[in-house]
Amino acid sequence: MKILVVGGGGREHVLVWKLHQSPKVSKIYCAPGNAGIADLAETVDIQAEDIEALRDFAKEKKIDLTVVGPEAPLVAGITDLFEKEGLRVFGPNKKCAQLEGSKAFTKDFLMRHGIPTGRYMEFMDIDAAKDAVGAYGYPAVIKADGLAAGKGVVIAANEQEAFDALDGMMVQKKFGASGDKVVLEEFLTGVETSILCFVDGESIVPMVSAQDYKKIFDNDEGPNTGGMGNYSPSYIYDDALQKEVEQKILTPIIQGFKKDGLDFKGILFIGLMITEEGPKVLEFNTRFGDPEAQVVLTRLETDLLDVIESILNQRLKEQKLEWTEKKTVCVVLASGGYPGSYEKGKVIQGLQDVDSDVVVFHAGTRKEKGKIVTSGGRVLGVTAWGDTLKEAREKAYANVARISFEGMQYRKDIAAFIAKGIQASE
Repeated sequence: MKILVVGGGGREHVLVWKLHQSPKVSKIYCAPGNAGIADLAETVDIQAEDIEALRDFAKEKKIDLTVVGPEAPLVAGITDLFEKEGLRVFGPNKKCAQLEGSKAFTKDFLMRHGIPTGRYMEFMDIDAAKDAVGAYGYPAVIKADGLAAGKGVVIAANEQEAFDALDGMMVQKKFGASGDKVVLEEFLTGVETSILCFVDGESIVPMVSAQDYKKIFDNDEGPNTGGMGNYSPSYIYDDALQKEVEQKILTPIIQGFKKDGLDFKGILFIGLMITEEGPKVLEFNTRFGDPEAQVVLTRLETDLLDVIESILNQRLKEQKLEWTEKKTVCVVLASGGYPGSYEKGKVIQGLQDVDSDVVVFHAGTRKEKGKIVTSGGRVLGVTAWGDTLKEAREKAYANVARISFEGMQYRKDIAAFIAKGIQASE
């Protein structure tokens, strides 16, 4: 089979890496890809958002299956466009992609179907938003309604910070049209964890759990990012919690999809906060998370292509999923200044010195004059396996120490103290 993977980040590198292992795959193209992906696939100079050009390429090359990585083309309707042309594509349609494309759409869905989540209000008028901003107390959660590359969420500690966030989104248009509408949410306390699920419209099957680190600095300080690291499985996600999530969240979600006529086929990422009252939904993404994919897909032993085909044929229930018992840790190496402004084009050293049983997934890289240089905020994801989290963590950081580029920053505490009194060795 000839496969086209859409996107050029760490998530797409993992998808290409995993699909490359399938004996059924003869050729992989990736648009636009990156320097790491280029070792496994033929990269194509088409941006992920240019869905018409991608459609034309898929037709020209007689692509058997297109796998869509990022959210923007899904929200733009790439699946609908491809299906109209009789092209097989993996990723939810435009209607379903609203679950990521609009925070208000998701909140309305959750409330309507009785799925636990925080209280919320939505506003298109900044004065009304400012009047209501302290309604749930502080800290207050303020979100741009539309896509904002994982950066459209502000946790405001007081009224001034909340007003500044609203001005940034609604007046200064920091996130463009995504800030035309904002959502104010109740701040939930607890432990955050992520569940990725395969969905075929009829059933929803969770993958192994993972825990993300959103803040740029150690001890969860500084602004939110797209994710600075991850580990799997999440220490908090035991059998009892899994059962509770399936009963209170997963079952109502698939029932809600059916009731609302949402023919969801693809990946549903569920961000959860495990509160004293039980698990509550923070957000949905309609694709693999990044870097969640780096720690989850590296534990998948089943052929990913088989899983995708079972979803497209609505036979997910019949598909056996096998996962390694090994634990995984991913540490993200980011450009200096990220998630604010940062310079590109910094030469990356040491990639050839990494251990053979560690994978470095490229997120923001390109080749320039024979060298691999930085081209994004999050640059690399160093991912390691181990029999324990402690072993995986030590292996990941030992290899991080061999890589360098000017301005490189990363968190030192990924999977270190996974809760008060719980250490990575446990």
